[in-house]
Amino acid sequence: MAISLAKGQRISLEKGGKGLEKMCVGVNWGAIEKKSLFGKIKKEAVDLDASVGLFSENKQLIDTVYFGQLGSKCGSIRHSGDDLTGDIDGDDGLDNEVIVVDLTRIPKTVSQVVFVLNSFQGQDFAAIPTASIRIYEGTPDRVDDIIATFDIANDATFAGKVSMIMGKLYRHGDSWKFTSIGDSTPDRKLEQTLQTVSAKYL
Repeated sequence: MAISLAKGQRISLEKGGKGLEKMCVGVNWGAIEKKSLFGKIKKEAVDLDASVGLFSENKQLIDTVYFGQLGSKCGSIRHSGDDLTGDIDGDDGLDNEVIVVDLTRIPKTVSQVVFVLNSFQGQDFAAIPTASIRIYEGTPDRVDDIIATFDIANDATFAGKVSMIMGKLYRHGDSWKFTSIGDSTPDRKLEQTLQTVSAKYL
């Protein structure tokens, strides 16, 4: 049964006493609903960008995976591609962007892998009706087993913000653990968000 994560909660990525080798982080979000002068509801597309920063033990950014670079240089992380709209016709149960992580291929020089979310067009997180992430086994097109879910919408602290730190993987001995974060930041761009990660979240 999937764990519903709270902010700051940590989970061990093990199954049957053995560490996971591959996992997916899927991000799902909805379109903004606006009422016209005549009361008609209009859907506004939302372009959120899920990205990943790979950091060394001394908090240095080693690599970035985002819509402009869909794979890490080491081959351990892949991005499904840029979704420019969100769920226009309501939640379809599928993730808009999926990041696939092969934990066995992450180099020893990487100690933490951080997942962030940026609103490309500067749309306020507070206006986006739904936004969530889930960690699961499978592929971008197939969900085999959901490990954990994390609701990152409907938080008053998101008002006026367009960047967010979703969560991070970190080494724990020979295994990996995941911490949910869900904190918004005042940053406007991915580069700034990753700088905030290095300064405050590692």
